Amino acid sequence: MKLYFVRHGESEANLLHEFSNRGLKHPLTGKGRQQAHTLAAAFRGMPLARLFSSPILRAIQTAEILAEAVGVPYEITDALREYDCGIWEESSDPAGWKIYDQVVEAWQRGEYEQRMEGGESFLDIQARFVPFIEGLVSDYGRSATNLVLVGHGGTYRMMLPRVLTNVDPRFALDNHLGNTSAVVAELRPEGLCCLAWGEIALG
Repeated sequence: MKLYFVRHGESEANLLHEFSNRGLKHPLTGKGRQQAHTLAAAFRGMPLARLFSSPILRAIQTAEILAEAVGVPYEITDALREYDCGIWEESSDPAGWKIYDQVVEAWQRGEYEQRMEGGESFLDIQARFVPFIEGLVSDYGRSATNLVLVGHGGTYRMMLPRVLTNVDPRFALDNHLGNTSAVVAELRPEGLCCLAWGEIALG
């Protein structure tokens, strides 16, 4: 089994540097749609068992383009949603981004209950993400199949070290995933092993 953790294409929220982690406000930009089409071409012809998407618009639109190319319908799951930033939603205030960075660093120190006011803690994100991935491993781990998951950079850099045996939190934090970059993981006897983190080969 291989899992492809894909980040969505460039969105209007990326350009605005705005917290947009709920609902359907910010679509992909023209560049983001082109990025998704380029990614879809790479997946075309690859046998995919299932395709999952975050419920946030930029991920859904990326998944729609992938689904059309590979002929597999996408399924929405809250497990892949970007983490909630509480009262800073729809804000581009630098003060919010400073708090965001402070919370991320607190999580790196093991202070997992920290959160932006009204937002999710590390433990909240883990409670929805990790069981979902464990369920996929349980259902498909014995098969030679490919699964694609369209989600978000923040959630991936926080949670993938929790499910990948050879990726640690500092590596994930230090190696940004660009739009439509993919983390490729393969199930091995020791667990899910990261083969590639964007352009970085690990496996």
